[in-house]
Formats: sequence, structure tokens, C-alpha cells
Amino acid sequence: MRRVKIFSGTSHPLLTESICERLGTNPSKAELKKFSNGETSVNIGCSVREQDVFIVQSGSETVNDSIMELLIMISACKGGSANKITAVMPYFPYSKQSKKKSHRGAITARMIANLLTIAGVNHVITVDLHASQMQGFFSKPVDNLYAEPLIARWVKNNVQNWKEAVVVSKNPGGTKRVTSLADALKLNFALITTDRRRANYDALSSKFHSRRHSPAESVHGDEDPNPDTFVNRQDGDIPTFVDGQSIDATGVASLAYTGSSIGPPSIELSPEPPIAIGDLSISAEVPPPASTTSTEYNYHLPPHPEDDFDDEYTDDNAREVTYGRLVQGHIVDDDYPSVPASVKDEEEEAPCHMVNSINSITSSNDHALGGTVDVNETDDEEEPGVASLTQEKMITLVGHVRDRTVLLVDDMIDRPGSWIAAAEHCVKRAGANRVYCIATHGVFGGDCLEEMEACSYIDYIIVTNSFPIPVNKINCSRKLRILDISALLSEAIRRNHHGESISALFQHFD
Repeated sequence: MRRVKIFSGTSHPLLTESICERLGTNPSKAELKKFSNGETSVNIGCSVREQDVFIVQSGSETVNDSIMELLIMISACKGGSANKITAVMPYFPYSKQSKKKSHRGAITARMIANLLTIAGVNHVITVDLHASQMQGFFSKPVDNLYAEPLIARWVKNNVQNWKEAVVVSKNPGGTKRVTSLADALKLNFALITTDRRRANYDALSSKFHSRRHSPAESVHGDEDPNPDTFVNRQDGDIPTFVDGQSIDATGVASLAYTGSSIGPPSIELSPEPPIAIGDLSISAEVPPPASTTSTEYNYHLPPHPEDDFDDEYTDDNAREVTYGRLVQGHIVDDDYPSVPASVKDEEEEAPCHMVNSINSITSSNDHALGGTVDVNETDDEEEPGVASLTQEKMITLVGHVRDRTVLLVDDMIDRPGSWIAAAEHCVKRAGANRVYCIATHGVFGGDCLEEMEACSYIDYIIVTNSFPIPVNKINCSRKLRILDISALLSEAIRRNHHGESISALFQHFD
């Protein structure tokens, strides 16, 4: 290609060389170095006047240095009168911080987009953004390429009996990504969700609802002969119900609660004294209520007309749900002792949404300006911190994976906890044959790759080379498989330079 310059940052030089090899050119010269005080210095070693410049710089372990290096290179090429500057970022850094997760949090991904625009970038090419809505952060065109065709081709060529496999999302946030791959391969899909608020239901009940004692328990802890005794835990103007009677300030019983300790109580009106209007006396008689047992209530909801459907459209596989207990990040048996309540209370970090809502209503100082109080909870990423591992959670699989191959799919592998828990649940509880962990970006923070390698429930780990993986980690892993995306990026660069459409890059080819 003529009048094209391709520069490489220090984050992923091997990927840049592979791209240039496919395009029949060599990386252009650029001197990148650091001063003794840590500042980055860039010197473009060739003319870029009226040239189309492509700078390949992905996120890396030193992500902040990579960003500053890219910004300085863009500014240097802009000062050299380049015709068009395109940032090729296979892995977009800070992409997980694309929304506010606290009331005083920052949308860092938008800040990176603004920095790139101010530096002088004219176009951005990236692969599998964590949230596709991030393209709206840019005032310049963004090509968000997909690695899905490459992954689908690998599955067809390397997974045995792939037509019987099931594509599984390990969290609700990745459902759209999973269903897209399942549609491309014409496979079934399933969903895994983890209940992070299992221990908060008791707190919600004691905070908002009144407690009904069991038939064998009275208010003071002794046996109560009357099973209909109801005690309201709130004080003040709220009436107290004793022996099925509501005693107000005047001592008149106006409302009675009947029923057992199981299920909601039934409401009946008690007889009122006659009303005298002149010489005319009017009395209202209320028929006595029907007797109520522990399993019978005197109210029923009418059936909805749309609830009557044909049985032939019922899918048994869609109703299959597999539950499991998750303690310290691993699946345990049903008879495993529960985590003590004191530990759960001390380690609790994410309070229940409804409890937070009640607190915001009852408190005049909290959230005075409105807004959501559940911004810390996200659907598409794992809980940070080690403290959450001590909590007991409920993990649920919706779908049928027994005696099948499971393809666990997400956009990146950053931390191992949710991947290991999902793989264990699919194999131990749901009866899957083998598990493939598939993602576009293999970030592998900390000891993530080592822990997934040691997990016996994970058979293979498939990622692309969008993120630079150290050679020592690649050599020490037996399960890791790396897919090359240089062909995808090189074709995107060629089409972008010649002004051709890139829609063909999103299509699946056998």
C-alpha cells in the first residue's frame, strides 16, 4: 500500500510485525524511550506528511505508560502534517470503566476517548469493546471489530461434536454476546447467574416487614395457644394486633387479622356499633369470615386470559434449572455447613437494593439529590476483593448441558473466580462433559492463568492475541490456545486506507 505508515508502540510489537507482514510492508521507524524521571519520549524517524498513519498500540500490563505513549505518538504525527491518523487498539484500555459505579466515580473510558480526540486521532479501530455503547464516547468514527467469526471457525475445526455443544454465559451481562455466537453456530445457549444478595433477605424482612410468630412461639418466646397472634415490631401510631384484634387509641377493634403463620394473613371487617341519625338507627352487619387453615386462604387471584396456552409449545429444556451452593469461590455439597452469620455480616459489602432504597427514603440526608443507590452492582463483571469469597452464594444454571460440551464465553478473562465457579457448576452439578473457556482478550491479571490451569474442570482456555501475554506464561500452560487476529486487523487497515466497506469483516465464513 502506498502512502501508508504503520507505527508500533511498545505494548505489542509482535502483533504489529504480523500485521505488516500480511500487508507486505515493514513497521515505520519511531524512537521510543523513557527519561530517568519516567517521562516518555517519542521521535518519529520518517516523514509522515500527507500520509495515512496507523499506530498499533494495545493495552498492556503497564497500561498507563501505553496510553501516554500512544497519545504522544498521535500528537507527533499530527505535528508532522499527517493526512489521517488511525489508532489501532485491539484491546481498549479502561474499557471496564465505561459507566459510573459509585456516586463519585469517574467514567474513565470516556476520558480516554476525549484524550485521543484532543491528541488528534481521526479514526479508531478496536476489537470487542466491553460495552459497544462506548462508541458514543467518541466524536470520531470507531470500527468495533468482532472476533466472533474467528472463534466460530476455531470451534468448528477443533471441538469434537461441536454441533451438540452449548454456549453458556457466565453472567447475565454477557447474554447478548453469547446468543450471537450461538446463533452463528446454530447451537443452544444457557445462562449462569450468581445470587450475591442471598444473605440480605433477612435484613430486608426485619427492616421493612413486621414479623409473624409461629404457632408455637409467642412474643416472649413461650408457647402461644393462639396461632393468630400478630405483633407489629414498629412503634408509634401504627396499631398493635393482639389475638386477631386491632386496638387503636380509643380501644375499638376495627380490623382483624386471621390466618396461620404460613402465607399472608386474611383481612376481615369486624362489626361496628350502630350509627344513630335522628330517630333512625342503622347497623352494618358483616358476615362471619370463612375458617382459614394453614394451607387455605380466603382470597384468590383471577386467572389471566393469556395464561391459557397450548401445551405443544412447551419446551422442557428451557425449564431445566440447576442450583448450586458457592462457598469461597467453589461449588460445595448440599450438606456443607453454612457460613456463620457473624462472618457474613462482617464481610458483607454490597447491601440489598431494597434495603438501600428504604434507607434512602427514611433518611433525610442520604441521596438528597436523588439518583440510583445500586450503582455498585454490575451484571457483567466479577466482585472485587477477597472478602467476597467468604460469603455463601447461590449459583444457578438455566439450560440443559448434561453430557454436552460447554463453551463458556465472555469478552475478557481478567480474574479467575467466576470462570472457575461456572466451570465447576457445569461439570459437578449439571453433568457437562468438558468446558472450554473462550474470550477475546486474555488479560490474565495476577495469577489468573495459573489458577485456571490448575482447575481440573476447565479443559481448554481460548483467547486471541489482542492483549500481549508474556512468553513464560504461554510456555507454562497446557490448556491455553491463542488465536491470531492479525489477519482481521490487517484487512481492516487495508479497507480503511482504500475507503472500502468493512462490513464483510463481520460475516461468518466456513
